[in-house]
Amino acid sequence: MNKLRTALATAAAAALGLAALATAPAQAAAQPAFLAASQMPPSSTPWTATQVFSGVPENGGVLCAPYKIPAQNTRYREFSTELDTNGVQVTTVARTEADAVKLVDTLRKALAGCGPLLERQNPGLEAVSASHGKLAVEEGAWVYSLDTADPQIGSTDIHLFSVGRDGRTVTLVRWGQMGDFEDAPLTAFRTTTKTAVNKLY
Repeated sequence: MNKLRTALATAAAAALGLAALATAPAQAAAQPAFLAASQMPPSSTPWTATQVFSGVPENGGVLCAPYKIPAQNTRYREFSTELDTNGVQVTTVARTEADAVKLVDTLRKALAGCGPLLERQNPGLEAVSASHGKLAVEEGAWVYSLDTADPQIGSTDIHLFSVGRDGRTVTLVRWGQMGDFEDAPLTAFRTTTKTAVNKLY
């Protein structure tokens, strides 16, 4: 009887070990995937990407939406080129789908009203926000731009943003560089956004 119990215990332990090995890839696959450097809009110099970090970027979020994204269940990856073109993708998994919907609404309002807010916070700065419509991908994604000019130092910058959702998961993508809206790769950024949302799962 003791030999039988030992054999059963050994078999059970082996089965548990196999089950753990079988579920480990599934658990790993459950984490939302991120854009690769090559999936950012084309640039004259190659994009590079950091590893994926936990939490939110050091500034508490991204331009136009600081501290709107909770640090819990959030990860991000930053992108850059040799010509000061840069970007970031921030992805968070909300507790419920309703929470994800609320977060998307909050981010969309922040991005849509970014220009006027920056002008109030920075007297002399000229900032214009614009909406560029909804993309048909998963539960939807929305694209915005921010065109800024500082006459005092003679600089101009252009940023593109998008917010998309797949179930409980929300992702925000930002692209930016020196220049005007005419310099922005809007069509390519739409493609990047669709790729980002499709890649989540």
